[in-house]
Amino acid sequence: MGTSEAAHRFTAVWQRAWAAHDVDAILALYAEDCVHRSMPFRTPHRGRDELAAYLRWSFAGERTLDVRFSEPITGPQGRAVAEFRVLTEEDGTPSTLAGCVFVRFDTKGLAVETRDYWHTVAGHREPAGPLFFT
Repeated sequence: MGTSEAAHRFTAVWQRAWAAHDVDAILALYAEDCVHRSMPFRTPHRGRDELAAYLRWSFAGERTLDVRFSEPITGPQGRAVAEFRVLTEEDGTPSTLAGCVFVRFDTKGLAVETRDYWHTVAGHREPAGPLFFT
């Protein structure tokens, strides 16, 4: 599978599955031995089992109201990047999460490495500008 097709599938599934807290759909996007970094200074989640535990923990107190991903930007060697914006309520408190994900895909179109950078603010807000390349 080509990088562009893999990246579009990745963002479309993440967008739908995050809104539904569908951990299995998200895990199907990843290689068995994937490495996911949720923030620069956190210990990486290695393999689908660790990623699944992290996702379940992340979704536990979150009520997701809206998820949007930008059009992914693809580059050489199976790499892609996309921005995202998520409106949630965490333990009843409105919150907005905005960030980006960097992905490296294998030849089968599975994510072998991902890295997220994100920020949260109180309340429901749109970023200062539209999502990049929406």
